[in-house]
Amino acid sequence: MILFEFKNRLRYSLLLCVLLFVSQQTTYAQATRQTYNFNAGWKLYVGDPEGGEQANYDDSKWKSVTLPYAWNEQEAFQKDIRELSTGIAWYRKTFVLPENDRHPKIFLEFEGVRQTGEFYVNGTMVGLHENGVMAVGLDISQLVKPYPAINVVAVRTDNDWEYHERFFKQKYQWSDKNFNANYGGLPKNVYLHTAADVYQTLPLYSTLGTTGVYVYGTDYNIPEKSATIHVESEVKNESSKAVVAGLEITVNDRDGREIANFKGTPRMISPNGIQTLSASEAVSGLEFWSWGYGYLYQVTSKVVVDGATIDEVPVTTGFRKTAFQNGMVYLNDRVIMMKGYAQRTSNEWPAVGMSVPAWLSDYSNHLMVESNGNFVRWMHITPWKQDVESCDRVGLIQVMPAGDAERDVTGRRWDQRCEVMRDAIIYNRNNPSILFYEGGNENISEEHMAALKRIRDTYDPNGGRAIGSREMLDSKVAEYGGEMLYINKSAGKPLFATEYSRDEGLRKYWDAYTPPYHKNGEGGTFAHNVNGSKVTDASAYNHNQDSHAIENVIRWYDYYIQRPGTGTRVSSGGANIIFSDTNTHYRGAENYRRSGEVDPMRLPKDNFFAHQVMWAGWVDLEKQLTHLIGHWNYEPGTVKPIYVVSGGDKVELFINGKSQGLGENSYRYLYTFPAVKWEAGEIKAISYNEAGEAVSEDVINTAGEPVALKLTSVQSPVGFKANGADLALIQVEVVDKDGQRCPTALNPIKFDLSGEGEWLGGIAKGPDNYVGATTFPVECGVNRALIRSTTKAGKIKVKASAAGLESASIGLETIPFAGKNGLTTELPSAGLKGNLSKGPTPSTPSYRVSRETIAITAVKAGVNQETALNSIDDNEMTEWTNDGKMSTGWITYEFAKEEQIDAVSLKMTGWRRTSYPIDILVDGKKVWEGETARSLGYILIPVSRTVGKTVTIRLTGAGRDEDAFQNMIELSGNKELDGFKDPEGMDTKGQLRIVEAEIFKKVE
Repeated sequence: MILFEFKNRLRYSLLLCVLLFVSQQTTYAQATRQTYNFNAGWKLYVGDPEGGEQANYDDSKWKSVTLPYAWNEQEAFQKDIRELSTGIAWYRKTFVLPENDRHPKIFLEFEGVRQTGEFYVNGTMVGLHENGVMAVGLDISQLVKPYPAINVVAVRTDNDWEYHERFFKQKYQWSDKNFNANYGGLPKNVYLHTAADVYQTLPLYSTLGTTGVYVYGTDYNIPEKSATIHVESEVKNESSKAVVAGLEITVNDRDGREIANFKGTPRMISPNGIQTLSASEAVSGLEFWSWGYGYLYQVTSKVVVDGATIDEVPVTTGFRKTAFQNGMVYLNDRVIMMKGYAQRTSNEWPAVGMSVPAWLSDYSNHLMVESNGNFVRWMHITPWKQDVESCDRVGLIQVMPAGDAERDVTGRRWDQRCEVMRDAIIYNRNNPSILFYEGGNENISEEHMAALKRIRDTYDPNGGRAIGSREMLDSKVAEYGGEMLYINKSAGKPLFATEYSRDEGLRKYWDAYTPPYHKNGEGGTFAHNVNGSKVTDASAYNHNQDSHAIENVIRWYDYYIQRPGTGTRVSSGGANIIFSDTNTHYRGAENYRRSGEVDPMRLPKDNFFAHQVMWAGWVDLEKQLTHLIGHWNYEPGTVKPIYVVSGGDKVELFINGKSQGLGENSYRYLYTFPAVKWEAGEIKAISYNEAGEAVSEDVINTAGEPVALKLTSVQSPVGFKANGADLALIQVEVVDKDGQRCPTALNPIKFDLSGEGEWLGGIAKGPDNYVGATTFPVECGVNRALIRSTTKAGKIKVKASAAGLESASIGLETIPFAGKNGLTTELPSAGLKGNLSKGPTPSTPSYRVSRETIAITAVKAGVNQETALNSIDDNEMTEWTNDGKMSTGWITYEFAKEEQIDAVSLKMTGWRRTSYPIDILVDGKKVWEGETARSLGYILIPVSRTVGKTVTIRLTGAGRDEDAFQNMIELSGNKELDGFKDPEGMDTKGQLRIVEAEIFKKVE
């Protein structure tokens, strides 16, 4: 009997083990996580109703919206940034978990809330997020009811400019009425994640305290196309027993082919414990991410327990090698000069603000690449994750800030900046397009720079990213820097301008010869500086297209002449502010910033094409392009200057086949034909190289009389989705009988929309900037409007009409969007592929060495010998100066041997305002005399080729002090940008002051 019972117990125990094992295997097999698009089916109410958080609250009369959706979206570009509406708005959503999804762990991920959000699930508060910048994650596992129960999420938002943290009572520095457009509520995407109770965490540190998956490469061999791929994943065990878990990694290329599969060493994770698991392997045959080559891989990190995959996380990423040294930026072993834009992080559009679908982010960001820009410096706050991922796809380098305004801060406000930098790094460290972390839009203390660097080293030690801040010229900690507006050079850490060329110009204005005949600089201003002072001279902020494009050429020239290959100390480029016109701080006649190379609807201005010509290469030009500025439709008898931007060595102009001669060259890329008589027909510019061979051309034909309208559309490459949030661009043109755009047309156009679409409109100069209007004019013969899909698939028809012109219509059709009970597995960026238009990183050098710096072995000065080395110390925050006496106004540089001397580069104190009369002597022989030019940093003085062992710079008279650049000041209105403008120490009568001097010999 005892034996029988023992056998039964043994049999029962074995059966139980088998059942438990099978049950465990079944659970694990079904436990791999799921990520749902949580954007659909929201209700919106602007106001603060009592009980809005309750699950049974009646929201049937609230507005139905699909996220992302800012509740004040219609004000974008309609109102001055300072007048954007603020207040309380509630968002609510009901959802039902899928019947087959029984995961125990459930998370919400909001990519952002403006400014603050209180989150409720089924009536219970689950979180508070206040910084208005970064993503927030919420663990709602204990509150969500399983299928078929209905769940309710409610979010109370507050976008008050003056919002203060609830517990610290502190305002956020970056909630600034000049820089950070206030699109309130939930203007970004939302996701719901479900997972097993042993799972890889989300990269949402401030609310969940977790860091997620980290993917990076080491041991790069660019020629061999190989690297070691590393994956580190934070795994949490919320089950009731210890587990032994390991990582299994698969790497798939952009076409879905598996190129690698490897495993890490398993580790035990105790109940409620957390461990970082890792795996790595050398992988060959890689395509490296590069400028204009958004090659991305899907690295899937699987957690395996007892042979079963219980969780898997796909990470879309790319691999690239970087270095930051010798004053230059290296990408995949090739020097890349930074040529790009300082863009407001809001990156907004009329009537929708920042809340556009992912494909439209790609469209906008890819235009920067089309203009031959290679980077974007987002301004003041961390970019939206959608833009970060978009830059990965289009191949656009990013400079990622955290959060600030215009100055260093202390106490709790500094803590806020550190927290946002930490969160942003963790959230975005797998995005290959981010090469720089920016610690501030103004210089910060060395202590603060070191604190941010420690955060980078803690959470992204292997990402190949430099961390720095604006300015930081003499910092021993920052890994890059660069001033606003000025040109900096370095032989150490790269220095590039964080913003330059902030002039403004409306797309509507061609020139002074074309209706509405806008003379350069006319228009006045309503602008102000932050301190309230008025901009007294707004001419630079009221350009027409001719002068705006020319100004951009002039400003880039300063960086071009100091590019890599021009000496030991070089400029690493700069960011033109901005790329697309923005609903933020402005100085011109309109109520929004018009410094863009494209207008708010992303229609190019002439300066877009000017950059395309100048930036056609990594450093030196690698492609020859030519652009004729303007149009060719004028009144008979018109005589005007014609401007051509070209990479050629000379440019010839033709009108109807007849040569008008060669253009006058200036600023390397600008060719001017001062007085050209218009005649109908064809104008052509042909560019030639040094050998006289034609290398590129541009042609414009005179358009005929306007006879008709033409409509075209720009839509998502994966279809116009009926999700209530997708957008399509409708372009309208006034054309002649041959379909050619009439560039001087200003006709008002009336639009009619029918079908399953919502009219959002566009923008033009006029009342409320015509935002949302159904009638608005073309400008320069063209304009655009936005339409939004509804949640019902169907046809849309848009008709355009104008007095005296043949009308036009266009049909669109939205496609069904799969979703059920408020959830869908189709993510916002689904189906979008990377741009590979520029091809892999070339293996050839990106520049030719045109001059070499002659090494200086000794420096002798007329006085203050102890600071003479400051003039050659590669530190732009030090200087040498004499004592104000003419007799001591000289400094001599000595070489180890006789050298060939061809040019001298100087950065003189007061460079923007002060001209110094000087002689340059080689071994006592005068090789140059004159006044130094006022500049935005450096001047390059060519001298008669002379061989010698010493160069002396000698003051010959009193300097002249006069601002050459419109009295430029910082937005604060009280900071002089010229770092050494010292009213007490500056004496133009007898002082020679040198920040940096270099002496060159040409390399033939």
